[in-house]
Amino acid sequence: MEKINNVTEFVFWGLSQNLKVEKVCFVVFSFFYSVILLGNLLIMLTVYVGNLFKSPMYFFLNYLSFVDICYSSVTAPKMIVDLLAKTKTISYVGCMLQLFAVHFLGCTEIFILTVMAYDRYVAICKPLHYVTIMDRERCNKMLLGTWLGGFLHSIVQVALVVQLPFCGPNVIDHYFCDIHPLLKLACTDTYVVGVAVIANSGIIALVSFVILLFSYILILVSLRKQSAEGRRKALSTCGSHIAVVIIFFGPCTFMYMRPETTFSEDKMVALFYTIITPMLNPLIYTLRNAEVKNAMKKLWGRIPIVSQQVKTNLKI
Repeated sequence: MEKINNVTEFVFWGLSQNLKVEKVCFVVFSFFYSVILLGNLLIMLTVYVGNLFKSPMYFFLNYLSFVDICYSSVTAPKMIVDLLAKTKTISYVGCMLQLFAVHFLGCTEIFILTVMAYDRYVAICKPLHYVTIMDRERCNKMLLGTWLGGFLHSIVQVALVVQLPFCGPNVIDHYFCDIHPLLKLACTDTYVVGVAVIANSGIIALVSFVILLFSYILILVSLRKQSAEGRRKALSTCGSHIAVVIIFFGPCTFMYMRPETTFSEDKMVALFYTIITPMLNPLIYTLRNAEVKNAMKKLWGRIPIVSQQVKTNLKI
């Protein structure tokens, strides 16, 4: 049977249909997106200027910030613009590209968070072998694996949706293109596709979460043998990562570890992993990390010197 696709564009229902609420949301999310860009760029600049790349933890933190910027940029700008638009449309091709990018970057972030948990496990539980195990070559391979894993996951997701026929209606009850809202619009039985989505997205989220949980259980057990100061430093470092994991994995598990159904709360839940988590990551890692704070102080200390040099050159 030949695939029938009469839909050339989709219409987003958006966060709200109330004009006053949309204007308030426009201001709020414009501010949030600015914080995402500035905060994560500051983390990346701090890691670079502070020469923290030598530490695997900050090596992965730098790329986590980069992924956060890209991830939020896939959905936030379009959502912000649509808040003031009368008709919130996206082309069919644009929708498929957004779907690919959301799952590619989202899955990559999951894998980076998992690798960061493994890094903390090795650093705390096997400190004498840390430098050998987490050398630069292995870190690069792990990073490459996170990108390849995200790419393969996303290709599968898009392939499942592209082969579906869309005859109309074309209104997506969301603010971006995602699997469940699109399956709801397909004019065919999507049970098998829905099961495949759960097997793909759900298992990745669940397995990654189990690995993270197991890593931190081992870390907590090993901390019993360390001094009070050692426990304090380890918990301070791991605490920020655990906070990010809970905020990110909780909503992801709710969205993708369930049958093919949609809820009115889905849009609010999706805000946590597309907007809130990328915004909080820089704050969490900065406020709870003394090394990042010191590197930022050095960065701010260099700014007046640079400005003075510019002024001197202008005078000359």
